[in-house]
Amino acid sequence: MKQYIVDAFTKEVFGGNPAAVCVSDKELPEKLMLDIAKENNLSETAFAVKTENGYNLRWFTPECEVDLCGHATLGTSFVIMNYYEPDADEVSFDTLSGKLTVVRKGDLYEITFPAYELRKVPVTPEMADAIGAVPKEAYMGRDLLCVFEDSEIIRSIDPDSAKVKALDGLILHVTAPGNDVDCVSRSFAPKLAIKEDPVCGSGHCHIVPYWAERLGKSEISAYQASPRGGYLYCRMNGENVIIAGNAVLYSEADIKI
Repeated sequence: MKQYIVDAFTKEVFGGNPAAVCVSDKELPEKLMLDIAKENNLSETAFAVKTENGYNLRWFTPECEVDLCGHATLGTSFVIMNYYEPDADEVSFDTLSGKLTVVRKGDLYEITFPAYELRKVPVTPEMADAIGAVPKEAYMGRDLLCVFEDSEIIRSIDPDSAKVKALDGLILHVTAPGNDVDCVSRSFAPKLAIKEDPVCGSGHCHIVPYWAERLGKSEISAYQASPRGGYLYCRMNGENVIIAGNAVLYSEADIKI
């Protein structure tokens, strides 16, 4: 079975967020997919299987299957539209989050995701203790979103993973206004055996709705300020978040199973 490793939300290898992409002609056993994800030890491994109307797509962390992943969807789209269907400018995936469509526009891959509804929650001492800084606001969707006013806090924090595990929400996202972009953020997912997700597409399904409402505009430029870094070009479209990014191939291999 072919496996590709793609750096997503970047134009350069060793930037963005690496995802493993496995393309198979049949559905694989769930345990095998989890074992492959554990062996890869990346934040996400994606498994795509061709169907009559597109592809079935599933995502696994080294710990478990997840219901939505942005960078691995971008990586899978890059692989399919460059190595399997090079004449295609659009690909559709059936996923646990419904049908996702990716459109190629030049060297960008544009994905339509469902936006998470955000509920404002109190800032607690436990949040501040886990993050190492006191958020101005906090919101809950699938994940916990904590808002700060200084982008330097976002760049410098080093959350306590054990304490982050005790917070509500699947993933912790921290965000603040940017200088040359609308917002900066970082994402931490110790519940998924990922200390920090370098560039989190599904996280921006929380981050973008917040900043779109706060800034009063639908188009949001975003930078994930992890050590690897990555840019996301986003816009709100009704109840959806459209996220675009670049991708680059790091490696191609055969899995011997």
